[in-house]
Amino acid sequence: MKVVTIIGTRPQFVKAAMVSNIIRHHGVLNEVIIHTGQHFDDKMSEVFFKDLNINEVIKKTKLEYLDIISSSSQLVGAEIELVSEISREYRLKEALESIRGKYKYIIIDSPPSLGLLTLNVLTSADSILIPIQCEYYALEGLSQLLNTIRLVQKRLNKKLKIEGILVTMYDSRLNLSKQVVKELEDYFEEKVYKTYIHRNVRLGEAPSHGKPILLYDASSTGAQDYMSLVSEILSKNE
Repeated sequence: MKVVTIIGTRPQFVKAAMVSNIIRHHGVLNEVIIHTGQHFDDKMSEVFFKDLNINEVIKKTKLEYLDIISSSSQLVGAEIELVSEISREYRLKEALESIRGKYKYIIIDSPPSLGLLTLNVLTSADSILIPIQCEYYALEGLSQLLNTIRLVQKRLNKKLKIEGILVTMYDSRLNLSKQVVKELEDYFEEKVYKTYIHRNVRLGEAPSHGKPILLYDASSTGAQDYMSLVSEILSKNE
């Protein structure tokens, strides 16, 4: 079982559930997504502060291989309560212990903020996948995230590693996209995935229909990009 967190460097919804669905397409047995976004009811705060068993907040989806644990923006507000808690950086890790044997992958979709919630995620994870938009300010945020990762590796989670760097919102017609990719490859070298997620209208439409891209339009460029990405991820983990 592997715990992978996905943390963006700018406020955005990372396509964690989308990646998960495509992982199943390539033969991975099952996984659970922990989403720390804004559009769901929040039971995760009770896991953090009331010792609610995490098994009680797992929800089934229409896809038999995919479970989800949702949260809401209330969890972000509850971050203040963590300040006075004992072993506050380990709350999520302790909660995940009871389900580590149930899933092949646990994917945590984390906010880009660098507060206690993110520290909990990084302390729990085996590796981190970092999506980077092809924009200048995304690179600025990346340097702050890398500093946080180094501190976590030093003091909280020595086994944490960077799973890979994912280029998103790529447009081959723009020089900026090419410049961002070059800077990433110069610094991270083989950690940058060969697969880029191109700008694609269908990717933007899918969430408004409540569907992952594979169910919304499997033939779209966005879906094909993500299928290629997961093939690359799985091949590196063989």
